[in-house]
Parts: sequence; C-alpha cells; structure tokens
Amino acid sequence: MLTLTDTAATVVKEIVAGNGAPEGSGLRIEAEDTDATQFGVSITPAPESGDAVVEQSGARVYLGERATIALDDKTLDASVAEDGRVSFDILPQAL
Repeated sequence: MLTLTDTAATVVKEIVAGNGAPEGSGLRIEAEDTDATQFGVSITPAPESGDAVVEQSGARVYLGERATIALDDKTLDASVAEDGRVSFDILPQAL
C-alpha cells in the first residue's frame, strides 16, 4: 500500500485545508492504467466507490482502483518551491 513521507503528509493536509474543503476531505489520485507514470490529482470530500484510503499523520489520500495497483509498493514524497508550487515524487518504498 502507498505510504507518505512526513513532508507529503504535511503538504496534503495543507493543500486540502487551504482549499476550504469540508472535514474528511482528501487528495484523490487516479491513473489511466496500472502501468501509469502520470497521475491525476484532485481534492475530494470523500473517497469514491472502490477507492483505497491511505490515512497517515492526519492526511487522507484516496486512490482510484488503477492508482492503487500502480502505487502499491511506492512512497509519496512532496516538495514546495520558493514560489509555493508543490511537486510530488513517487519513490520506491524503503525495505
């Protein structure tokens, strides 16, 4: 199952809160196929039917079915540029 770094958890919480989303909202990640290298990301108030839910350090990430498979053994990391732009990186999970 996807894991989050502490930085990614903080960024996810800040993105969701900063958009005025209701309590329980999260970041939803979807993929076109299970071999995806690009993902769609949106803020959503609740998971969709069939979504996997990753909760870590108060951050909620909802994974569409194809994203769940593509990211099963990955870690989500994040960085914030000086101008406030957020970048997410997908890394192999540490053993």
